[in-house]
Amino acid sequence: MTDLPRFSTSASTHAGTRRRAFLSIAAACAALPVLALDAAARARTGDPSTEAEPGVWPHALQVPGGVARLPLGPANHHPRVTTEAGLPVLVVGDAIAWTAIVGIPLAAQPGEAHVRVGEAGGSRRIPYAIAPKRYAEQRLTVAPKTVDLSAADQARYERERDHQAGVMATFSDPLPAELAMAVPVPGRRSSSFGLRRVFNGQARNPHSGMDIAAATGAPVRAPLPGRVIDTGDYFFNGGTVWLDHGGGLLSMYCHLSRIDAKVGDRLATGDAFCAVGATGRVTGPHLHWGVMLNRTMVDPALFIEA
Repeated sequence: MTDLPRFSTSASTHAGTRRRAFLSIAAACAALPVLALDAAARARTGDPSTEAEPGVWPHALQVPGGVARLPLGPANHHPRVTTEAGLPVLVVGDAIAWTAIVGIPLAAQPGEAHVRVGEAGGSRRIPYAIAPKRYAEQRLTVAPKTVDLSAADQARYERERDHQAGVMATFSDPLPAELAMAVPVPGRRSSSFGLRRVFNGQARNPHSGMDIAAATGAPVRAPLPGRVIDTGDYFFNGGTVWLDHGGGLLSMYCHLSRIDAKVGDRLATGDAFCAVGATGRVTGPHLHWGVMLNRTMVDPALFIEA
C-alpha cells in the first residue's frame, strides 16, 4: 500500500488533469503496513449496499471510486461518450443497446454528475447520481524520510510522474470483449481500495488499488486479454507493469520482483507476465493491483467475483 509524500512548494505548483490523475495512482502503491478490514470495520465505513446484477461486469456502484453503468439506448453506430472533463468513456454493447461504463474519481463530490453523448449536430447530456461513501481511516507513525523526499528523490518522482501520465492517457481499440476479471494472484486481501491514510499526522491520498498478500516470486497472471504498454522500476511503486485492455480500461501491477514481459507483448487471460515482490516503498511482499477507467482508478473488487 502506498502514499505519496507531501510535495515541496515548487512541486505543488504543477497543475492539470494529468498530474491529478497521476497523484491518485502513485498514492496507491507504497506498501506501508495495513491490516485487512474485518466485517465490523467494513460495517463502519457506511458502504451503500448495491445489489449486483448477475453476470454483468463491472458491478455498478455509484460512489467515489466506483463505477456507473449508464444505458444509452439503441444506435446504429458506436456512440462517443465523454466525461465532464472531456475524457473518453468506455462504451460497450451493440446496435440494440449500448452502455457507458464510467469510472468515478475518488475525489468526486456526492451529487449529480453527467456524461455527454456525441450526436450529429451536437450532444446530449446524461446525468447520474453519486452517493456518499465513507472509507475507513488508518493512522500510522513512520520514519520522516518516508514522508518527506530528498531533492534527488523528488526530482526522480517528478520525471516518473510525467512519464506515467502519458501511459494513463492510453485509449485504444479494439474494445474489451469481456469485463469480468480473474484475480491476478491468489492471496489474502491485505489492504482494500479507498482506505484513507494519515502518516505522521499528515493526510495523504487514499489507497487507489487492492493489495494482495503473496509470497515473493508468486506468478501474476493477466486478468483479461491485454497489451503491455509500460514496464519500469519506479520510486514508490518498484517494479511495475501497465496493461491496456482497450477503450481506456487499464490495469497496473506494482512492487514486482520480476517482469517477464516487454512493451508491446500481447497477453491472454491467465498468462503469467510478472512475479510478486517487495520492491519500491514496501514493508513486505505483496501485489498492488489497480484498475483504471477514463483515467480514473476504480475499485478492482467491482470486476471480480465476491
